[in-house]
Amino acid sequence: MSPGRKMSNKLENKRKNKKGKSQEMSANLKYLSLGILVFQTTSLVLTMRYSRTLKEEGPRYLSSTAVVIAELLKILACVLLVYKDSKCNLRTLNRVLHDEILNKPMETLKLAIPSGIYTLQNNLLYVALSNLDAATYQVTYQLKILTTALFSVSMLSKKLGVYQWLSLVILMTGVAFVQWPSDSQATPAKEHSAGSQFVGLIAVLIACFSSGFAGVYFEKILKETKQSVWIRNIQLGFFGSIFGLMGVYIYDGEQLSKNGFFQGYNKLTWVVVVLQALGGLVIAAVIKYADNILKGFATSLSIILSTLISYFWLQDFVPTSVFFLGAILVIAATFLYGYDPKPAGNPIKA
Repeated sequence: MSPGRKMSNKLENKRKNKKGKSQEMSANLKYLSLGILVFQTTSLVLTMRYSRTLKEEGPRYLSSTAVVIAELLKILACVLLVYKDSKCNLRTLNRVLHDEILNKPMETLKLAIPSGIYTLQNNLLYVALSNLDAATYQVTYQLKILTTALFSVSMLSKKLGVYQWLSLVILMTGVAFVQWPSDSQATPAKEHSAGSQFVGLIAVLIACFSSGFAGVYFEKILKETKQSVWIRNIQLGFFGSIFGLMGVYIYDGEQLSKNGFFQGYNKLTWVVVVLQALGGLVIAAVIKYADNILKGFATSLSIILSTLISYFWLQDFVPTSVFFLGAILVIAATFLYGYDPKPAGNPIKA
């Protein structure tokens, strides 16, 4: 064999080895992202639920202040990420923040609308989990797939395939089953009145619509500009903290003057706040590596874990056959919505 041929074979083998290692690393990152997504989704819902139903002496922490602190932590985390992208150079960081935020006031103001809606949504999630068990909340909140799809069709002119429309019908049916009234829903340990169940359901439904609209609006802004997602999250956090503070003083001003901003805060409260602050950033990072099937797995595992922990640990939920049927339909709809068949069919546009 000629020296040239040997050299060519060596280079080819190197290229194959490099490609194999790259694929292995990509697969590892996918499964790592799956684990992170399941952990973040499940732990946030369960800890938030537990923190809102835990009986302790003294005043309970104000959810409106928790939302504000979460926004401030999100800003801090994003600034650190931009600092990392700036090769850990403070002068570069200062220039990037000045050029991308202060010198582009109209671009920054565009984020005020989704930020206000996200702030409302975050407050509603506390209301929902104060009135609904974690399992019911988790399944019902998947209606955000429906609202996001509808807003994507109307605002972004996206086209949905037959499988996606079918999944949305299955999703609505599943959620209807989960919300079906049952005599065994209440437990001796924790009974909810019909009023509080209704309040929780309305809070989840409004949160689903706000999540769908804000998510699609944010996606539209990201597509129209070249700013990084971390810069956009700093802008979101800035407006979110302002809207959040307005909410604190409008709705909880009296309690705030009596017991202070950090009333009722404990270690669990801070865990909830950190999970909520980092949640959006984790999902933004995870989406880079996780495909729709993996996100479907994450949602399914999160629903199953929430159901098991609600039953065995929180003991505020007794699953029924109707609930299981609804949960299975919702999980199936989640997978079906992300299903992308190889032979593309004729899309249907709303």
